[in-house]
Parts: sequence; structure tokens; C-alpha cells
Amino acid sequence: MPEGDTVLQTARRLHQALAGQVLTRSDLRVPRFATADLTGRTVLDAISRGKHLLTRFEGGLTLHSHLRMDGAWRIYGPEERWRGGPAHQIRAVLANTAHTAVGYRLPVLELLRTADEEQAVGPLGPDLLGPDWDAGTALRNLLADPARPLGEALLDQRNLAGIGNIYKAELCFLARATPWLPIGELPAATAPLLVSTAHQLLEANRDRPIRITTTGARARTTTGAHPRTATGQPFRAGRPSENLWVYGRTHRPCLRCGTPIRTAEQDARPAYWCPHCQSGPTP
Repeated sequence: MPEGDTVLQTARRLHQALAGQVLTRSDLRVPRFATADLTGRTVLDAISRGKHLLTRFEGGLTLHSHLRMDGAWRIYGPEERWRGGPAHQIRAVLANTAHTAVGYRLPVLELLRTADEEQAVGPLGPDLLGPDWDAGTALRNLLADPARPLGEALLDQRNLAGIGNIYKAELCFLARATPWLPIGELPAATAPLLVSTAHQLLEANRDRPIRITTTGARARTTTGAHPRTATGQPFRAGRPSENLWVYGRTHRPCLRCGTPIRTAEQDARPAYWCPHCQSGPTP
């Protein structure tokens, strides 16, 4: 599932390609909205809200989409071949004279009144990359259910919006806690630092083509110390394989202590952790 920074970058590309331009083609390939035609409307803007995408049109309409696990929006020039997948996976086409935006494998695609956008995104918690970011509200949301496993609480978009499975794994590592630790059992000082670290990580990666969580001051653990390699030296990211602490590194040595990283399923997704650096229950 794409992370909040990926969705923000997608919204930015849609905005750059479509905003301020009149649509010359509109094709929504979902049964409910197959007859809807946005041709002739000017695109006002495209924004992200957590992991949701909102593309707004004149006349008070908004196209709401969500990428979930496999969805993608691709931008093409007038003569460029579409290559985001087979034609039967296309769910939306929005075009002007200069660009065509093609939505592939979109599990959520709906046209709604702009005034009703809150029906789609209202239940979300504070957006880690949005103007509504509020660390205090996010912290209260996370701690509202102290018995809930840390990993599940971080992924719940009603608590704070924008964390996917990658940031979940990395934040649990930086908190020195397994994803199954009840969030109420985190040390008192760790929970607020976890929230601020989440915000720092997504902000640091909002403009990067490759996500990095292991470099600079933002690689501090939520205990305040810099994670270190097995040699005891502060770690600095270098090879692509060293850009993330634990995510996707099953059986590979922990970049901090050298212990092989483990993985197990949590809430139908793979969870990654270092059995030496992270404390708490495991499957």
C-alpha cells in the first residue's frame, strides 16, 4: 500500500499535468460513473489527504480515488504510449491538449460533490503531510486504545493519516518495540517522540524519488540515541539496500546490531522487526 509521501507526489504530478486546463477527454470506467462526462470542465486542483486523492473540477465536482495496494496514476504526453498495464486495468482517463492522466487498478473511484468531500476523508486523523497536522491529536488518537498492538494503531488512518506498511516497520524499529507491543506499554516519553518521528520521516521523504529512513538526525531512535551499526559506529545510508532499517530485509543483518531481521504476518500484511533491538511480544 503506498505511503502518504507517495500519494502526495502522485497528487503533485496530477496537479502539474491537469490543473488550470480544460479537459478534452473524460472516461470513468466504473459502472456507477460510466456515463459521467467531465469533458469541457476546467481542473481546479489535485490534492492528497492521507492516502486519498482528490481531483477537483469547476462546477463543484471532485473525483475521489485511492490507490490501495496496486493502484497508480500515470501521466503521458500526446504521442506517448500508455504502459501502466493492460487496457482492462484502466479505470479512469482524464486528458487535456498536453497531458493524459490514466488511472490503473484503482479500487476506489467515485465522483462526488466537492461540498461532500468530508464523506470520503472526514474520518481520517491528522494528515502527516497536510495543513491540518496536529501532533497532540494524533497522540491522543493512538493512545485511546492502550491494548491495541503498536503496528495496527500506526496503520489505522483514523489515528493519523499517511502511514503505510513501510513506515510502520521503520517506526516500530526506531521505537525499539515490536509491532505487537500494546501501544499503552510504550515508555511514557516514547509515544510523543514516535509521533514526531513519523512526521519528520514523511516530511524528509516528501520530495525524494527513493525513500530513506536511515540517514541524518531523523535516524535517531525515539529514545534519543542514534542507531548504530554492528561495529558501534553511527550508521549513514549508502547503498539502496541500506535506505530502510528493517522493511523488506528478511533474514538480512540488522543495520544496527547484525541480528537477522525477521518477518511475520500482522493484520494480513508482513511485519518486520529485529529480535535484538526491538522488545515486546512476537508471534
